[in-house]
Amino acid sequence: MRLMAFDYGTKRIGVAVTDPMQIIATALTTVHPQDIWTFLTTYLQTEQVETFVVGKPRQLDGTDSESAAHVLGFVRKLKKTYPAIPVAEVDERFTSKMASAAIAQSGKKKKDRQQKGLVDTISATIILQSYMDSRSF
Repeated sequence: MRLMAFDYGTKRIGVAVTDPMQIIATALTTVHPQDIWTFLTTYLQTEQVETFVVGKPRQLDGTDSESAAHVLGFVRKLKKTYPAIPVAEVDERFTSKMASAAIAQSGKKKKDRQQKGLVDTISATIILQSYMDSRSF
């Protein structure tokens, strides 16, 4: 079964998944928040997901950021809509900066690096990898 991670935003949600053996985290797609429920219903018809991992936005001092309320609403609806799939939350501080740096290092052109959807999917992948790393100890 796969793990699925979300980098939730009010304009876009970055989505990443693992392979079925949960070895590799891979960027999957970016979905508009109003389309996420249809996307998940379709995805879950063909793939099994063991755990949802959601990036939790925090400030430098560790307190919730302004966007945390939106993420909390998303997490509540995930739990209500898919009660059999546990939801884990992971600190997502610096994931967007790390994603931008990773894209820059990949040799992509500046125009490609500025695509916010790409940053969101890479951020979701970093969130997922962070969760996987935390479980392996």
